[in-house]
Amino acid sequence: MMGRQRINRIAAALALLISVLTPSFGQEVRTGAPVPPAHRRLHARGADFIVGQQADGGSWESSAGVSGICIMALLASGEDPNHGKYADSIRRGLRSLIAQQSRSSGQIGSGMYEHGFAMLCLADCFGAVDERLFEDKDLELERSIGDALRLAVRCAVTSQKQNPFKAWRYSPSSSDADSSVTGGILMGLLGARNAGVPVPDESIESALGYLETMTSESGTVSYSGTGGYGDSLARSSIVALCRSVAKRPLADDALRSYVISRSVESTRSAHPCYSRYYVSQALFQLDHAAWRAWSAKNTNDLILRQGEDGRIVIAASFQGPAYQTAMLLLSGALEYTLLPVYER
Repeated sequence: MMGRQRINRIAAALALLISVLTPSFGQEVRTGAPVPPAHRRLHARGADFIVGQQADGGSWESSAGVSGICIMALLASGEDPNHGKYADSIRRGLRSLIAQQSRSSGQIGSGMYEHGFAMLCLADCFGAVDERLFEDKDLELERSIGDALRLAVRCAVTSQKQNPFKAWRYSPSSSDADSSVTGGILMGLLGARNAGVPVPDESIESALGYLETMTSESGTVSYSGTGGYGDSLARSSIVALCRSVAKRPLADDALRSYVISRSVESTRSAHPCYSRYYVSQALFQLDHAAWRAWSAKNTNDLILRQGEDGRIVIAASFQGPAYQTAMLLLSGALEYTLLPVYER
């Protein structure tokens, strides 16, 4: 008798579990596809090259922005950031970022471009990397990732409030703005909010409003000013990404159509690393099938371009090899879908 009751209880528990895991009618369930071995090799070799390019002080290319990008590339494949093969490099990089942050203003690096990528990096690391970053000898520099992220958010919000456009440009005290820097800072703020750090709704809405004024009816996005929209796939991708992550639907929007239809041009951009970085993320948010097709071509192209030492360099005169390799690895990092802010 007791055996029958136990069997019934187990059957009921299984039925409940199945009902929870089974999608309701009309719901779409998307399961992750295994990351192809060739892509894993591409990323592993590139990450090893990035580690080898790190300076003794923990930074890359003497830039807080590049350092943030390199740290995110090391996080992207899912290696344990506290005990995995890149743990020491990640921790030294974070210490370098925090050491560069102004204790008074909260600014990280030499300008707001760098600040945006550094802030996004801190957001991705918050809650994933052990907060105990500093040794006893470095206690005068000590600040937790959470404290540094909150201070970085404060810097961005303060800068925006005093800006006539309620957006950002190169300096926190700039009186003008552009869509590229604004998109970078906004993604950092959205990452911070996603990590649980308070970000004023007004700041998000004002930034989105500025980007909307820069977007034409055809989906092109102006760099700065109030006219002459120009034609930049990277800028349109930045705006599409920000709107998607901020939960602003783009179902039948011209911006969505522009990014999807022109995405193949990212490989021919004047700034190919920057363009691929944003196009990949925008497509992932806008159309999974379009992203999948683009990503397969992107991966194949990067494999062909990767050097014997793991570096991936496309434009010899644009930034350094650590920056280019990290940005290009991040353009393929959605194969892993692990960096929190890029989740759909």
